[in-house]
Amino acid sequence: MPLSSRRVRLTLPLIAASLLAGGGLSALTLGQGTAHAAPPAAGAADDVNGDGYADLVVGAPGGTVSGQAKAGYVVVTYGSQKGLDPARKKIISRATGGVPGTATAKQEFGRHVAKGDLDRDGYADVVIGTGVKGGGSVILWGSANGPTGGTAIDTFGFAPQTGDFDGDGTTDLALFDLVGAHGDDPVEQRARLWKGPLTHSGTPAATLDFMDKSQWWSYESEERPYPGCRERPEVCVDGPRSVQGPVVPRAVGDVNGDGRSDIAINDYTGDGTWTNSILYGGPTGFKRGDGAGAEGALGLGDVNGDDYDDLVVGTSGYEEEHPKVRVAYGSADGLKPQVQEFDQDLPGIPGAEEEGDRFGSSVSVGDVTGDGYADIALGVSGEDVKEVADAGSVVLVRGSSDGVTGDGAQAFHQDTADVPGVAEKDDQFGAAVRLLDVTGDGLRDLAASSVEENARAGALWSFLGTSTGLTADASVAFGPKDVGAPNTAALFGSALR
Repeated sequence: MPLSSRRVRLTLPLIAASLLAGGGLSALTLGQGTAHAAPPAAGAADDVNGDGYADLVVGAPGGTVSGQAKAGYVVVTYGSQKGLDPARKKIISRATGGVPGTATAKQEFGRHVAKGDLDRDGYADVVIGTGVKGGGSVILWGSANGPTGGTAIDTFGFAPQTGDFDGDGTTDLALFDLVGAHGDDPVEQRARLWKGPLTHSGTPAATLDFMDKSQWWSYESEERPYPGCRERPEVCVDGPRSVQGPVVPRAVGDVNGDGRSDIAINDYTGDGTWTNSILYGGPTGFKRGDGAGAEGALGLGDVNGDDYDDLVVGTSGYEEEHPKVRVAYGSADGLKPQVQEFDQDLPGIPGAEEEGDRFGSSVSVGDVTGDGYADIALGVSGEDVKEVADAGSVVLVRGSSDGVTGDGAQAFHQDTADVPGVAEKDDQFGAAVRLLDVTGDGLRDLAASSVEENARAGALWSFLGTSTGLTADASVAFGPKDVGAPNTAALFGSALR
């Protein structure tokens, strides 16, 4: 079909039959994007096959592989001028040739996913983590043919993060191990900071101190910094090989504009309470700074267009503890102490604030309209659609020079016109969201998932970005069977990157 400047709605063959069988999706459509005068140029951080379009990695940690329940897998879905196409993908598990390890029951390979150009070859590499303590992770190396080979990283499989943390122009890798049981006090969480570039044998250019020396301390000493961390890292938290935890890394950005990537984390403060913080990147390790209040879904992006990334904190899933989304704005000195709060009662946002909506249960930040202000996609996974309980929805709120505004806000669910599917009880549409430019037009597109769709098989929707916001016209929806992947309780869409 010839390309044109019009957006054309295409209907794919009924490969959505697997979703229809569960009464969920009513159609599977693929939108044709606007023709480009020049080739797209997705950053190497997001483009696995180097064709200029960002690619979306979908985690399915519940998938059964080689007969092993919850062994897990990921699917790399390639971007294109037309958007995502379930026929253009690659499925990877620990039973895939070249991928180290073996499919193991309950390991949840694909529970965590990160992307970045770790070997500095111009292709995004994919880091796949697991859902168990000590489960390790795997790096898949990007290439013109997509992800290839695989390099094992022992132990550190919990929420890996990529970014230029030391500011030297190369992509580094921050690694964490899952903390098991913990009591009233924070505990040591093992962590590593690998300086890029990495070799395909998994060797970093250097292993850096994880925390800056000024942060080192030990429960055995009141002295800070505690020099004994160098000789005895096993007794230290916030030391060269650990961090005071548990911490749950959620997003990467540059909050203070120093050219070094920072990590937004949820962290345990003791006595059953959590908050969020920023790990500020630096040449000698991270320094921890204050966040914006209670634990919740986290995102980083420049909402007010001042060249500093801002922290967006959604809900933790318990609205009585954290009923509003919070935004703390970045500056040269880090996050400002003033926090903007809003919920569905903000004028302009469709719907109304109700108990159990879980407004902000997932968060992603990026510029959908191309106006220079990052917009915020928020999962509202407990939203009731008409009389259908917990069907779920996604809300997009716009950024502006004054911060978050309700003007131009949009909401989508499975009963929205042109959205494939039908709203069903407990679908929890919006369980995960990701803003990513899969069409290469400079505008972020939205990926949103429902991991509860079709008896927990899970499914993914993609909405294209335009200069006026997201559009449901020509939206895409697909699940595990549509990509030829294991279907039963796969939790497809648990992780989106």
